[in-house]
Amino acid sequence: MAKFLTSLFLICLTFVFTRDVSASSLLIRSYSRSFNGFAAYLSLAESMKKEVVFVFPSRTYDLDTTRSWDFVGLGERAKRESAKESDVIIGVFDSGIWPESESFHDQGFGPPPQRWKGSCKGGRNFTCNNKLIGAMFYPKNSVSARDDDGHGTHTASTAVGNPVQGASFYGLAQGTARGGAPSARVAAYKVCLKDVGCKDVDILAAYDDAIADGVDVISISISREAPNILSNSFAIGSFHAMTRGVVTVGSAGNYGPDQGTVANVFPWMITVAASATDRRFVDRVVLGNGKASTGLSVNPVNFNGTKFPIVYGQNVSRTCPALQASFCAKDCVDRDLVKGKIVLCDEFLVNKEAYKAGAVGSIVLDTFTRDVSFVFPFPVSSLSLEDYSSVKSYVMSAEKPEAEILRSEEIIDKEAPYVPSFSSRGPSFIIKNLLKPDVSAPGLEILAAYSPEASPSDNPGDKRSVKFSIMSGTSMACPHVAGVAAYVKSFHPDWSPSAIKSAIMTTATPMMNVMKNPDQEFAYGSGHINPTNATDPGLVYELELQDYLKMLCAEGFGPQLLTKILGRNITCSERTEVKDLNYPTMTTFTTALKPFNVTFTRTVTNVGLPNTTFKASVVSPRPEIQISVEPEVLSFGLLKEKKTFVVTVSGKGLKDGSVVTSSLVWSDGGHSVRSPVVAYSINPFG
Repeated sequence: MAKFLTSLFLICLTFVFTRDVSASSLLIRSYSRSFNGFAAYLSLAESMKKEVVFVFPSRTYDLDTTRSWDFVGLGERAKRESAKESDVIIGVFDSGIWPESESFHDQGFGPPPQRWKGSCKGGRNFTCNNKLIGAMFYPKNSVSARDDDGHGTHTASTAVGNPVQGASFYGLAQGTARGGAPSARVAAYKVCLKDVGCKDVDILAAYDDAIADGVDVISISISREAPNILSNSFAIGSFHAMTRGVVTVGSAGNYGPDQGTVANVFPWMITVAASATDRRFVDRVVLGNGKASTGLSVNPVNFNGTKFPIVYGQNVSRTCPALQASFCAKDCVDRDLVKGKIVLCDEFLVNKEAYKAGAVGSIVLDTFTRDVSFVFPFPVSSLSLEDYSSVKSYVMSAEKPEAEILRSEEIIDKEAPYVPSFSSRGPSFIIKNLLKPDVSAPGLEILAAYSPEASPSDNPGDKRSVKFSIMSGTSMACPHVAGVAAYVKSFHPDWSPSAIKSAIMTTATPMMNVMKNPDQEFAYGSGHINPTNATDPGLVYELELQDYLKMLCAEGFGPQLLTKILGRNITCSERTEVKDLNYPTMTTFTTALKPFNVTFTRTVTNVGLPNTTFKASVVSPRPEIQISVEPEVLSFGLLKEKKTFVVTVSGKGLKDGSVVTSSLVWSDGGHSVRSPVVAYSINPFG
């Protein structure tokens, strides 16, 4: 018992009050390879023993590219350090992986890096190779690391997939699918189970193993809010990864566009929002009267000019009230009334009912999201309110209404990049003076490898089997940044996680489309990733373990707790406010209408050229705030030399609910090191 009670973390899965039992008798999992802890069923008294650092319940979470890499400037001919890239290992925490996918073949790969300490324990009939060098699975009732959901294969191939020519989804998005670091190795850690989710107990086990195995980058496309910055498996695991030099990249969440919804806000993690590329998928509905409307969906089916009768949901139900019937609600669509017809539904999410009833297609009102094309199990067109109302009017007035749903087509989106509505927004409700998300990356309609066992539409009745599929979400954005982190590390193997993070953030391209993203940096962070520039950022903002500890002390985490976490004496004699954490962005929350004057102290390290001088400039100044920098010139004689400066941000008072943004840029004529400066009076608590 003593072994566990002195452990670093304890996950309480459920409290047991009925009898007095020891933790060892109800032990579920222990963590000992990279940190000390355990998961067990405990009584309330056991969970409150003084030797325990803290307890948190194990929760279950949801699993928050032929064009995307070209769009961000990392084309097939981009400069690479292939030999060094081959030494980089990305650990993917997800729903597993499909090992036979062409994206993970090992032709041309040598043996794994010598420092690799992991193993291939993927279960029966699961084989690793010199590309896919490791596999583990953790969920209860799981028997393999094999992916039966598709999500894990998609994210892994986005990060590190081999180039696969001729990839497509039934001819859509055809091209060469590849990851951001195609020469890197991948290890799959299955922490999510289809239709069940992803549990803290399994996520923490994966961190324990991956850190000890020797991964360089962890990609975790899972997100959920947390009450503080050290209160769940994401926070704990990524913190320990940081102490061991491992970069963790996490998704911001799919709870947008509301503000204050961003997840994975821990300062030692790279938090990624989703953005659009310049390729979109649309489909068109052509009515019997010749009028056409453009909707959203990924529809590979071609009706070949055949029009089918349209019936309104309200008219194809024998059992449901009118309102439910109009929505095509569950069990409201009568099979005998929709066979061979297209069903018109007033609600997006219930299109599956028309499919289940045997309709040939469905036209739905887009009540779910305004800017995403999804894969459906049959032809669907999701229309705006205006277009849907026009179709509905036709159906109600025509004697024999009919329509054709056309096969989807690819269009150029000239407004990209921008952040779609589903991507979670800041500010963080946990830590107000830290800008989150950190960056944005392609996450809208991304083609990548897929599990042939999984339904591409996530509909059990959809028996199609595909090698590649199209998905959207911050889950797709996250592995893009994991791939970039691996790419940067291949140029700079000795860089710390904070240096890699800084390089990605300060070279990101600002997205200035305020009409599409009025929440600005709270939508996209520092901007849209620019992988090639990230390999040569000029300056980096570095953070060490001691810096995070000082911040945690200032945030109210006591020395006793931190001593147990680190296994060495922490006194909290020095404290650093969040605003003065050496972060590549500068953010301040102010009380509305009150004058403010805030200083930010930052230190940059020269990683560009020796004997160089950087000059400061304020880009896109705003009249509501005044920004000054002291000194305005930084001269470096040597590489790795450090210089400190202070930024002062002041104002007479911001309107309630306003966000004012600008940027500080350090330039030596060849490098532009950009840091967003954000002042806001939004209260994420409402």
